[in-house]
Amino acid sequence: MLNRNALFYLFILVALLALAQLSLNNYYLRVLAVVGINIILTVSLNLTNGFTGDFSLGHAAFMAIGAYSAALLTLPMQYKLAITGLPFWLKELSLPFVVATVIGGLLAVLIAIIVGIPVLRLRGHYLAVATLGLMVIVRVVANNWQSITRGARGINGIPALTNIWWAYGWAFLTIYVVWRLVNSPYGRAMIAIREDELVAASRGVQVFRTRLLAFAISAFFAGAAGSLWAHQITAITPSSFSFLITFNVVVMLIVGGMGSISGSVIGAIVMTLVPEFLRRVETELTIGGNPLYGLSQIVVAIATILIMIFRRQGLLGGTELRFPQIFTPSSPLSSASGKRALK
Repeated sequence: MLNRNALFYLFILVALLALAQLSLNNYYLRVLAVVGINIILTVSLNLTNGFTGDFSLGHAAFMAIGAYSAALLTLPMQYKLAITGLPFWLKELSLPFVVATVIGGLLAVLIAIIVGIPVLRLRGHYLAVATLGLMVIVRVVANNWQSITRGARGINGIPALTNIWWAYGWAFLTIYVVWRLVNSPYGRAMIAIREDELVAASRGVQVFRTRLLAFAISAFFAGAAGSLWAHQITAITPSSFSFLITFNVVVMLIVGGMGSISGSVIGAIVMTLVPEFLRRVETELTIGGNPLYGLSQIVVAIATILIMIFRRQGLLGGTELRFPQIFTPSSPLSSASGKRALK
């Protein structure tokens, strides 16, 4: 459970969010909400890629499942009438945002279990390609299931319910759950599997079950992030959940440091705010009267390459920032057990 220090930091977070709500305009509030959503995605992906050692590229698929599911559950009646394949009871159903988000996450978990049972028997680049195939399958289904998803036209009129309170509330919950899980016997088993699967199995670790648990929990929070994203942009199409999203989240994870929760948070913040700042710069700087469009992508790509060359373990290198016992019981990962450099 949370101790006094955790409640203190939670109070600081609430105070900062309240200050931001009062002092910032809608543009900056939306950027802050995107930062919170990216924190959820990066921390949850770290559970599989960083702590368990399974390199998954299917995060965008779970995000899409959560987004479409939650959108259909909160969509106003007048917009549901345009979706011809919806059952009559679903057209009349309108759930609260938090309930729809949880259901979207649970549906992502269901798909993760169904897919994970055969897929998680693979390792390395085979697993990466298989989870990438899941993302392709989800996009193809979303494109062709026009009676439910409206195909390439997408779903419009989604209520704009996501704000910084929802985004950072879910981000805090994601960090808390992943932290507690990593510092539990299940977390020790995940780290053991990452370091040496055969040795972990010989010590009695249920390897497949542990990997599936990490995959499912990661999928749940990706689905929740998808719901937040859908209710942020208020209109989704299959192209909203492309490989670019997964690539960006992986870059955030690499920059922050695999096997580090605080590194995931820092990576998400840096790799969300820096490109956003550069996008504003590229419209103001010109060469021969032409704006420098694409500058942000070039700078981010170069920075990622330099990190891969000179600091492959990321900014925090698998270690955690030390705060006075944020969660109890606390058992912070040591540098040796947390380190996970890309090889």
